[in-house]
Amino acid sequence: MSEQLSTALQEADQRDLRRAARALLRQPLLLARDDPETFRVVRQQATPLRDWFEQNTGWRMHIDAEVARLFKRVGAGPDGTHPAREPRSGLPFGRRRYVLVCLALSVLERADQQITLGRLAEGIIVAAADERLAAAGVTFELSGRGERGDLVAVVRILLELGVLARVAGDEEAFMRDAGDVLYDVERRVMAVLISAARGPSTIAAESFTERLDALVAETEPASVELRNRATRHRLMRSLLDQPVLYYEELTEGERVYLSAQRGLLTGRVGELTGLLPEIRAEGIAMVDARDELTDVRMPEIGTDGHVALLISEELAADGRDVSVDELQALVRRLAQEHSSYWRRNTREPGAEVGLVEHALERLVALRLVRREGDRVHPLPALGRFGLDTPTLAPFQEALA
Repeated sequence: MSEQLSTALQEADQRDLRRAARALLRQPLLLARDDPETFRVVRQQATPLRDWFEQNTGWRMHIDAEVARLFKRVGAGPDGTHPAREPRSGLPFGRRRYVLVCLALSVLERADQQITLGRLAEGIIVAAADERLAAAGVTFELSGRGERGDLVAVVRILLELGVLARVAGDEEAFMRDAGDVLYDVERRVMAVLISAARGPSTIAAESFTERLDALVAETEPASVELRNRATRHRLMRSLLDQPVLYYEELTEGERVYLSAQRGLLTGRVGELTGLLPEIRAEGIAMVDARDELTDVRMPEIGTDGHVALLISEELAADGRDVSVDELQALVRRLAQEHSSYWRRNTREPGAEVGLVEHALERLVALRLVRREGDRVHPLPALGRFGLDTPTLAPFQEALA
C-alpha cells in the first residue's frame, strides 16, 4: 500500500470517527431506524469511540444492531435549564408530566409487545392511585382535556426517544376521544434509557434533592492517580457538554489541573469533535462552527430569538445587574420600535412578561446570565454579544 493511499484511508477513518462522535454527542440515544447511514458509521467506529469516552470522560457506551447509547452524566444534580419539552409545541414539561413519564415507563415495562394508548392510560391511572403520589399532590384520572394533553405529550416524547413506535392511529383523535392508537413497545430502547450512577430503586434518600444527588454521585477516588483521572473526567465532560466552563466555578484542584493540562484537554476535544477552543481570562468555550451540537441556539430567527439577542446586547453594553422589571420595560419599548416585523401580539399589554421569561430561559441555559430571583447578572461570555463603538488606530486616523 502506498504512503499516499495509507494517509487517505487514515483521514477517511478520522472523518468517520468525528462524524460518529458528533452524532452521539448531539443525540446520545441513536436508533438505527431513524438514520441508518449515521448509525452504520457509529457502529463501525464503536471500539475507538468506546475507548475515547471511557478514557477521557468516564462515560460508557452501549451499541447493538438497533440502538447506540452514550451514557452521558453530568457532575452535579440537574439545574433545570434544559427541561424535557413537548416535541410539537416546544413547551417545557411540568411536574405532573415528569411523573407521568415515570409511570408510563413502569406500565410499559410490564406490557406486552404492543399496547394501545387507552390501555397505557388505564395502567397509568392505576399506578397514579398510589397514596404516596396523592400525598405529594400528584393525581391523574384522565378526567379532562388537560390530562389527556399531558398524556399525549408524554407519549410523544416516548415516541421521539424511540421507546414507542406508532403502528396505527393518531394521538389527536385520542385527544378528541374519537379513536385510539396502537404502538410497538421497543424494549431494547427501554433497557438503555436511564443514565445514572445507580438504579433509582436502590436509593433510600427521601428528599427530592438528595435523590437527584444520589443518582449522579460517584465513588470518591482513593489514590492520587484516580483523583487526577476523576478531575480530568469532570473537566472533559464540562468542555463537551456545557456552553461555557467558568474558572470561578472550579475547585482549587480543578483549576490547577486545568492550568497545567488545558492545551491537552482542549486539543483532545477538538481532535475528536472539530470544536474550536475559545479561551478567555474567565473560562473556556468549545465553539461549534457548524452550529449542530446544541439544543439552544443564539442568535435565532423569529421574534423570540430577536428579543433574546437585543436583551443580550443591552446587558453586555451595560455590564451591571438588572431587575426583571427593567428588562420588561426595555421589551415594551422595543416592541414599539420593531412593530413592523415582530409578532402582532407582542404589543399587547403584558406581552413583555412572556417575552422576557423566554429570553432569560435561553440566556441562562447558554450560561450567558445568572438569574437570582428578580435580579439578572450578566456572565462574561455575554460579552460576545456586545456592540462597541469602532475606534481608529493612529495610522488609520492619519489616513482618514
